[in-house]
Amino acid sequence: MYDELNNANNGNYYDTDGGYTHYDSLAHLRQPEKKDKKKKGFGRTVAKCLVLALVFGSASSVTFMGTNYIGRQVFGDSVTADDSGLRVGLNKSEEVSATTVAGSASDVYDVSDIVTNCMPSVVSITNVGTTEFQTFFGTYEQESQSSGSGIIIGKNDTELLIVTNNHVIANAREISVYFNSNGEDADEDNVISAKVKGTDVNKDLAVISVALEDIPQETRDIIKIATIGDSSTMEVGEPVVAIGNAYGYGLSVTSGIVSALNREVSVTSNGQTITNRLIQTDAAINPGNSGGALLNSKGELIGINSVKFISEEVEGMGYAIPITDVETIIGDLMNKVIRDQVKEADRGYLGITGVDVTEDVSKSYGMPVGVYVTTVTEGAAADKAGIQKGDIITKLDGSSVTGYAQLREAMTYYASGETIKVTIQRLEGAEYIEKVVEMTLSTNSQVGVE
Repeated sequence: MYDELNNANNGNYYDTDGGYTHYDSLAHLRQPEKKDKKKKGFGRTVAKCLVLALVFGSASSVTFMGTNYIGRQVFGDSVTADDSGLRVGLNKSEEVSATTVAGSASDVYDVSDIVTNCMPSVVSITNVGTTEFQTFFGTYEQESQSSGSGIIIGKNDTELLIVTNNHVIANAREISVYFNSNGEDADEDNVISAKVKGTDVNKDLAVISVALEDIPQETRDIIKIATIGDSSTMEVGEPVVAIGNAYGYGLSVTSGIVSALNREVSVTSNGQTITNRLIQTDAAINPGNSGGALLNSKGELIGINSVKFISEEVEGMGYAIPITDVETIIGDLMNKVIRDQVKEADRGYLGITGVDVTEDVSKSYGMPVGVYVTTVTEGAAADKAGIQKGDIITKLDGSSVTGYAQLREAMTYYASGETIKVTIQRLEGAEYIEKVVEMTLSTNSQVGVE
């Protein structure tokens, strides 16, 4: 099985001939293959050109109340509290709508009221991190910078909480948020350090936080928490507005309609392929717009901008994550504890090696997406917890795991001696059974790391 997984992972299911465009930090996207009558043509050409809408600079390198009912009924002007004590304040819908101006050829929608009301809910995000390069002489890392967008979706007593795409903050060593509240050029007072609260790779989601004490009072008086809409009620043809940090130039606005719903789109990022059903829109979703807001005609958040097609043959095909589909996930991410990377000498270890179970491998072999355990170090944390060769790790401390590199990166935030929960899938008979095991992390010497 190990050899089969390696062969599958090293195959050609990643579409690598499309190349990068705009900036080096653009990741490559593709749509899932469809059984068309014609083997060649428009669909295949377009599939090679789907790219992540995240870019700025050189190559680079998480409570929201989690139910639809709360999302639309409790999001009031006052601050509410959930069982965990996390306080969240969100705005009621203010019925901000687009006005119609009669034109000679077609109607023109004035969305200035929506923009005025909603722009203070959107932020620009800069990610300073490292990218690993493989060369003939070996592997090396290079510091780089990229940028994207985020949406203010809640706060507690100490933090302002912002949702974005996972690929916007992936491999980050330093994250900065710019509150573009006054529409003027960036200044140091409005560029504030942020930390990752939690991520969900499978949904390409992340929540980051900014300490309230770090935000100048004049900025706090202007910025707003987004009003959450119901994406499940959207219809094809409805007008939408997109706001985001296009090309890293600062916040800008585009508008259009809902072109389609429940479009299945596969994204390949950092070696992982994820597939989700998204809202398609002809509102321009440009590089840097990732993590920005897709709003309905009332100024309510109905989507998180994520990806777009880039092709000479295609224009006006952008995609957004439907907000109603991910409310619970965002709520879970907002409840997580902020972690800082642990010094290398103090880091905790599971004591396993593994290989990726990607989407393609999952479909081919009927296995859960995650990390297939190939070896378990005797006497280490995983061994003591009962993890076996052949188990598939799918979650670490409640966060989804889709690849070995991602698992190793996540472990840099945990110290030896710390107790965590790991979710595995184990083959019993003809099906995989989910189990949650608790383990105390090993030291580097216990797993043979020098």
